[in-house]
Amino acid sequence: MMRIFSTMNGQIEQIPAAQKGSWTCLSEPTDVELANVAQDTGVDLADLRAPLDDEERSRVDVEDNYTMIIVDIPTVEERDGRDFYETIPLSIIVTEDQIITVCMHDTVLLHPFMEGTIRGFNTFMKSRFILQILYRNATMYLRYLRIIDRESDKLELKLRYSMQNREILMLLELSKALVYFATSLKSNEIVLEKLTNLDRIKQYPDDEDLLDDVITENKQAIEMANIYSSVLSGMTDAFGSIVSNNVNNVMRIFTIISISLAVPTLIFSMYGMNFQNGMFGMPLTDKPWGFVAVVVVSTVLTGVVTWFLTRSKLFK
Repeated sequence: MMRIFSTMNGQIEQIPAAQKGSWTCLSEPTDVELANVAQDTGVDLADLRAPLDDEERSRVDVEDNYTMIIVDIPTVEERDGRDFYETIPLSIIVTEDQIITVCMHDTVLLHPFMEGTIRGFNTFMKSRFILQILYRNATMYLRYLRIIDRESDKLELKLRYSMQNREILMLLELSKALVYFATSLKSNEIVLEKLTNLDRIKQYPDDEDLLDDVITENKQAIEMANIYSSVLSGMTDAFGSIVSNNVNNVMRIFTIISISLAVPTLIFSMYGMNFQNGMFGMPLTDKPWGFVAVVVVSTVLTGVVTWFLTRSKLFK
């Protein structure tokens, strides 16, 4: 899908065709759209296709008539009713007349720019537009990191009493997302360092504070991703042991019950052999109160065995 925007009279508006100072947004673009943009702008078609590969690395490429900046942005994909966090590349191509963004999905990162809710945003101010995208990208990382932290806290409460692997697998998914985030943020940091020394993109004095804010937010996101990743890794190992201990406690109870029930089973099994009275007859079989006595003895022995097992060090 290709959409073209331009700032007119202080308002962002969608226009039918690209013009000087406009912004062309390509989200899930078709081959025809890519070919048309390449023909109209002189951008190499291979560079336009580059961010459509989810393994594309973050970098800055300077060509004769344009500059391409590729950064990783966070995204959420819903699968089986759950949110999975990952990163995808976003390309920002700056030509002499306009700016082009290319992404494999319609990312929410750019929606506020399309809606005109970003303060001080103008499509013709290309260097500021780039910094505003990078700043919002860093804040989105921070937002998703806080969401992941809250989800891990919820899983922590569930895992205290869990005996299943489902919560452990969910923790592993969050841990994997944090690794992706940390790796992408470090790659974006390299891109920011290159932008500070890039003469091709003109930077105005008013943009210096914004660039500092972008670098600060990105570093904060890196630190948060590393901290959360370390905490989550330790939590996964700890709760893996907790799940095993919960299962062991259940098996301990079942073992005590099985051994305790074995006592009356053994006694009543022997009395069920129908021994005749005499030298080898079973005790109390000739007494009218013998059955009650055997039941009482079995109950007492079962209680004693149960009491011993519950206090034995072997079952603690």
